[in-house]
Amino acid sequence: MRYPRRLRLAVAVCATLAAASCTSADPKLYTIAPVPGSELSGAPKLVALHGVGVAQYLLRSPIVQSSADYRIVLRANAWWGEPVDAMLGRVLVEDLAQRLPQSTIYTSAGAVTGSPDATIELEVQRLDLDRDGNLVLVAQGSVTFKNRASPDTRSFRISQPPPSPGVDGQVAATSTALAQVADRLAGMLAAGPGRK
Repeated sequence: MRYPRRLRLAVAVCATLAAASCTSADPKLYTIAPVPGSELSGAPKLVALHGVGVAQYLLRSPIVQSSADYRIVLRANAWWGEPVDAMLGRVLVEDLAQRLPQSTIYTSAGAVTGSPDATIELEVQRLDLDRDGNLVLVAQGSVTFKNRASPDTRSFRISQPPPSPGVDGQVAATSTALAQVADRLAGMLAAGPGRK
């Protein structure tokens, strides 16, 4: 009689341990933030961000730590608090608005509409840590002015050392790298059409 009772107890303990091992802690949610930069004048009055395209490997809730050595490594229990493309677009608009205080910057996918004097597009191809632990942002950006048919398109490759190890440092470095993209786009807008 003792044997079936012990067997039932062992099965119950194993089932409890198995269930506990399948559950994980709630993920920590992260977001990037605007980083101040130098103010510029001479940019068009109304500028629309037509969106931020993001490489498919980045379009996931967990934060991608690295894509080096043919592997995608994710941060355990560290997720973006919103879709990464929407987050990058939202913060890029804030960064640009601070750098171009005489302009109104908005996303064309949002509720605000208008007839912009210039449009911006950004395609992010990489946004993660390299083998040396630096945050790498690789992107292409274009600025199209209303009275000019061909866009001014440029490639960006930014390497930013994180200020601290771990996910907090990677998120801070992501904010800084995106701010550097905003610096370059703001310069393109302030230079106007036909000037590089």
